[in-house]
Amino acid sequence: MDLGIRGRKALVTASSRGLGLGCARALAEAGVELVMNARGAEALEEAAEAIRADFGVPVTTVAGDITAEDDRARVIAAAEGADILVTNAGGPPPGMWTDWTREDFIKALDANMLTPIALMQALVPGMIERRWGRVVNITSQSVKAPIPILGLSNSARTGLTGFVAGMSRQVAKYGVVVNNLLPGSHATERRFALDRAIAEREGISVEEATRRVQAEIPAGRYGTVEEFGATCAFMCSQFAGFMVGQNVLLDGGNVNATI
Repeated sequence: MDLGIRGRKALVTASSRGLGLGCARALAEAGVELVMNARGAEALEEAAEAIRADFGVPVTTVAGDITAEDDRARVIAAAEGADILVTNAGGPPPGMWTDWTREDFIKALDANMLTPIALMQALVPGMIERRWGRVVNITSQSVKAPIPILGLSNSARTGLTGFVAGMSRQVAKYGVVVNNLLPGSHATERRFALDRAIAEREGISVEEATRRVQAEIPAGRYGTVEEFGATCAFMCSQFAGFMVGQNVLLDGGNVNATI
């Protein structure tokens, strides 16, 4: 399927690995020019070079912490004129509700709510002027069904969801479509870190912890970064123009809900 976005420009944050990289590769396969950002310069450039070789699209890399104002300004400058924005950031650490301090919550809000909002405020006005744009915020299935040990993530990502619910409907008339993509358990380092934490807490092997988690997913497995990226690319395509302010679950059926 031709997604109709060949030649457009996209910023994808936290895109040197995991779900962000899956999204960047899927957009590149659709012919999109990329601006990629991540903290680690070496891993970021390695990922970008593979995309250049595999898909032949221009890729600009900007290493830095997207939550830091100076680094974010450099990323935004490189992404000037972007038609597509995919916001992504690593989730806060797991724990118990009694563990977290005010500073922990501020850090989580900064990474998983305030930074995506800042990126939208910087890039969406240009999309409005050009009368076309796509924004996909990678959040979490915990927005639909909170995960107790991920209280920091539950809080911050739900805040972003509330912002997008209103903002997306204000910009839709200009051809700018804003939605959220909610991953469940995918085969990423983040998921395997959670499995290691389960194994340590329960005194079992990591393999057994993974097996138990996968057994609770109706699909019986973790998702892949490739299928996640393909879903993101569709949400950025010419065919997603009537999808406004939605929260799209990609969780293998793990959230048991009618709507």
